[in-house]
Parts: sequence; C-alpha cells; structure tokens
Amino acid sequence: MSNTDSKSPRLRRAASLLIQTPTYDFETEHGAPATLVCGIDEAGRGPLAGPVVAAAAIIDINNCPQGLNDSKKLTHKARERLYEELTQTAEIGIGIASVEEIDEINILQATMLAMTRAFEALPRAAHFALIDGNRLPAISCPARAIVKGDARVLSIAAASIAAKVTRDRMMCEMALAHPGYGFEKHMGYGTALHMNALKQLGVTPHHRRSFAPIRNILSPPSSK
Repeated sequence: MSNTDSKSPRLRRAASLLIQTPTYDFETEHGAPATLVCGIDEAGRGPLAGPVVAAAAIIDINNCPQGLNDSKKLTHKARERLYEELTQTAEIGIGIASVEEIDEINILQATMLAMTRAFEALPRAAHFALIDGNRLPAISCPARAIVKGDARVLSIAAASIAAKVTRDRMMCEMALAHPGYGFEKHMGYGTALHMNALKQLGVTPHHRRSFAPIRNILSPPSSK
C-alpha cells in the first residue's frame, strides 16, 4: 500500500512537514488519546510591550476543529474562529508572565514560567507534554521539546492559537487604555509605528524596560 495512512508515524510526519500541516502522530506516539497528552506554546516573546502568554491544550481528536495550524500561518479571522471552537472542544490552560516578571528574570525564564502556569491551569493534569521549542518548563509530568512544534503537532498548534488570541485581546484592551501607541495593530512589536509613538508619547508601564530599545529611550547611550 502506498497511501499516507499505511506509512509509519515518522514518514507521515515527514510528509506533513512538506505540506506544512500538523498531525496527531506525536500525541499517539506518547499514548494519546488514552493518555492525556497536552501541547504547550507561547505568544509574545519578541514584543517591546505586554506580557508573554502561554497556553496548554489537550485536544479531542474525535472532535477537533478543522484547520488547526501554527497561529502565525493563520489569518486573524481564522484564529478567532478556531479559538472559539477550541474553547468548546478542548481543555485549555492559560499562563501569563507579566512585564515586571520579564524585566526581573529575563524573557526566556518568564516564558518558561508562563508555560508552567499554563500547564497548571489545565482542567485535568496531563500525563505527558509536548513543548514547542528546544527547552522544557518546570512541569509535573514527562515532556518532550519539539522544534517548530506549532507547525508539526496538533495539540501544540491548538496551544499556539489559544496563546496568540488571548494575548492579542489583552493588547487590544491595552490600546484602549493607552491610545496613540497602536497596540491593537502591532501587538507590542517594535514596528515603525510603535517606535514613532514611543518618541512622541514616551514609555508606558507596559513596556519591557529590560529590552534594549526601551532601555535606550529611558537611558540614552553616551554619544562619546
């Protein structure tokens, strides 16, 4: 037989990479659906403002929204639709690390902290976790890091959507409280619009003071 279903999980994963769609093979490899396997991902490591948000997701493969993928590959409308469907069909935990925590412990450690909090916020404790990236957060079950997991693993793709939509909504609320910065457009990233607003309006309490562009505004480097 030559169809995809007859291939080994490794070959199916290789094929999925070629067409850039996540599969359920990693979950199955670690015992799902009998074993509770969650995916964990984050949103907001790179921006100059706002928190870093992580999500953990346990999906029901028999009731799974169509079109799950890396959130960065989806339109805003598709992410919102999938997020609403996931809230009805999947178990989701959200974890947040604040700007103050980012500045205190650095963005990498804050990201790990947000992932730990997302795992702990799941309605049921997962037995195994699949983590996007190459590092593991401190969680109470065995875990596996998967580079580009949001494009390869269905539960990580679900987590990436939940984290992205949650953070985007937080940034839109921030935009209402701080008009003129364009948070609802750039979500805190260092775009030209954002940098121009910083020059005109200054730094808000939501900006990451440990990040060089903000640090340099607050304490301009010497011109010597």
